[in-house]
Amino acid sequence: MGGCAGSRRRRLSDSEAETCPAPSRLLGLCNNFSYVVMLSAAHDILSHERTSGNQSHVDPGPAPIPHNSSSRFDCNSVSTAAVLLADILPTLVIKLLAPLGLHLLPYSPRVLVSGICAAGSFVLVAFSHSVGTSLCGVVLASISSGLGEVTFLSLTAFYPRAVISWWSSGTGGAGLLGALSYLGLTQAGLSPQQTLLSMLGIPALLLASYFLLLTSPEAQDPGGEEEAESSARQPLIRTEAPESKPGSSSSLSLRERWTVFKGLLWYIVPLVVVYFAEYFINQGLFELLFFRNTSLSHAQQYRWYQMLYQAGVFASRSSLRCCHIRFTWALALLQCLNLAFLLADVWFGFLPSIYFVFLIILYEGLLGGAAYVNTFHNIALETSDEHREFAMAATCISDTLGISLSGLLALPLHDFLCQLS
Repeated sequence: MGGCAGSRRRRLSDSEAETCPAPSRLLGLCNNFSYVVMLSAAHDILSHERTSGNQSHVDPGPAPIPHNSSSRFDCNSVSTAAVLLADILPTLVIKLLAPLGLHLLPYSPRVLVSGICAAGSFVLVAFSHSVGTSLCGVVLASISSGLGEVTFLSLTAFYPRAVISWWSSGTGGAGLLGALSYLGLTQAGLSPQQTLLSMLGIPALLLASYFLLLTSPEAQDPGGEEEAESSARQPLIRTEAPESKPGSSSSLSLRERWTVFKGLLWYIVPLVVVYFAEYFINQGLFELLFFRNTSLSHAQQYRWYQMLYQAGVFASRSSLRCCHIRFTWALALLQCLNLAFLLADVWFGFLPSIYFVFLIILYEGLLGGAAYVNTFHNIALETSDEHREFAMAATCISDTLGISLSGLLALPLHDFLCQLS
């Protein structure tokens, strides 16, 4: 999608799409950015609460909540899975409802709400004085990410299939840039509050990318140069109102939707398993994979884990042109083996160095990113034009469902292991 935008009237050719990958990547990057940052900040959100009042011009930073420092795991009182649930459950609700009626709402209001929620999440968490208020900010990030993903993936139905690769690359870039920027800025000495406020430009970039770069498709139609030049400057607003046309998801009956959904299970189930395993690792085990024989603090170790995972995701989500995987079940199996191995290490503690964990987490991210981009690419190849918009929106639920299940199981695991230690 982008300056060479497609529409409900005509899909752009692949050759036309080759000239405009940047807006697609920008939308993917900006949409997932706040979601990733909240997960990277999860340990800080739960292990700190901001001191009340301003007693100096320099932000004194967060005041630590007492940890069980004698514990093998250096546990917080609440698992980072709590942040994961706040960051994913609103997205799950949005994705569950999306195939039923979200198409009735035009795209522009959806994108506007998404951008406002992303900005609100950064501000609310940055100025929060309690964990509860911070979690409310995380919920706003979840609403932004979920609504945006459903919206933009639905839009890809009206663009060449190459757009899936650009979008996926952008979402992978969001993971890497979000985790790396949070890690880098906090390592450089900025407080979590200052770091979050410095990221307010990302929601603005999301809105600018959509309303300024995503233009009307009539510019590509053979209707005269003057008409094309005029329509090229118009954002995708007036052509996006829901219309019951052939090829639009709004024209599908409930029976047709159910039939299409059943056919998608071959893709949905493996993606659910992949995301369940990797986020059980990320938000259930990362904080428990604590090494004392390193110069990195517990919070710094957690941030490095998040950054390396996102680096792997970015690399594999950008690799579709190099490697196309038809059977995503294999990726689900490998991710489950990762989970079993790291769970065993949490229990027995047999890995001697944090660098072994770094390599495993990078590999974990590669598997997760490959599963995502190949799943949506396979759907784009194998669904008909009239079903593609609905199929993309419906499959969005896969990663969110897997992540939600992992968060629900990671909470009791955290409590159990921390009590034992």
